[in-house]
Amino acid sequence: MLQVKLLSETDILVSPHGAQMTNMIFMNKNSSIMEFFPNGWKELAGEGQYVYQWVANWSAMRHRGSWYDPETTPCMTGNGRETQCSSYKSRQIGHDEAYFTQWAARVLRETEEYKLAAVATAANSELQHKSTSCQCLQA
Repeated sequence: MLQVKLLSETDILVSPHGAQMTNMIFMNKNSSIMEFFPNGWKELAGEGQYVYQWVANWSAMRHRGSWYDPETTPCMTGNGRETQCSSYKSRQIGHDEAYFTQWAARVLRETEEYKLAAVATAANSELQHKSTSCQCLQA
């Protein structure tokens, strides 16, 4: 229940790609998702790399892009072909600090603008509702 409460109050989820992201279904509409991938995942995951982008779109959330780590060494099999390995579960995903700073700033700014616009729209709607006078008083 704590995860449901926490995610229902979350505006922006920043997470590595993985099963923990399924909890995003408890987030509100127009929440934002920022996703990280380990090196090698983009080439090997096929369409599976888009699953949380699809969930976000189907849930009226905004998937704000993905970071694919180009720096860490990809996992190798015996034949030299890169593949998804269990070592991804405990690996850290590298990031480009300058890129992430700009990306996060953009998502935070857009989220703030959306929330302020939603508040203004709600206030305007309430004001219009209150100012509607009874037809019987206009005679």
